[in-house]
Amino acid sequence: MAAFSRARTSTGAGTLAILILVLAFGNQAYTEWAARHAWRNTAWDLFLRTLAWPSWSLGGGSNVLARDLRALLLIVFVAAIIGMAASSTGPGAGSFFLGWFAVMLGAALAALLTAFLTSGSSLYGAMTASLTAAGYGLFVGWIVGIAAAAGRRGAAP
Repeated sequence: MAAFSRARTSTGAGTLAILILVLAFGNQAYTEWAARHAWRNTAWDLFLRTLAWPSWSLGGGSNVLARDLRALLLIVFVAAIIGMAASSTGPGAGSFFLGWFAVMLGAALAALLTAFLTSGSSLYGAMTASLTAAGYGLFVGWIVGIAAAAGRRGAAP
């Protein structure tokens, strides 16, 4: 029972972290701001642009369904991956790397699946989209990893 409680806490913390990241940095206001202001070739601007990858929009535009579904699938896949493996990982580094990996894999899968919903889709385009998504997971996933590890540590023994 204690292992289930720890896994549930880690899954909840990781899911909450990715949900906040998607809502805060994937919205239309932030993505437009990042496109206008984070244009320099610096590490910080690259990070700011990368945060905007799971863009979603409630309004119109091209490929809105695919982008919105991609952001939703990212959250679902990250939660599922952490949930399936959290009880078999140890506290600390194990939970951290699980959360980080979950974002890389979840983002790549979400991008690969939704790439075929866009206009002019191709296998090459889907593979390119999943590479970009895996980069999002590499640069941003550590935040979810920290949350998953903290959630695991905060669970009752």
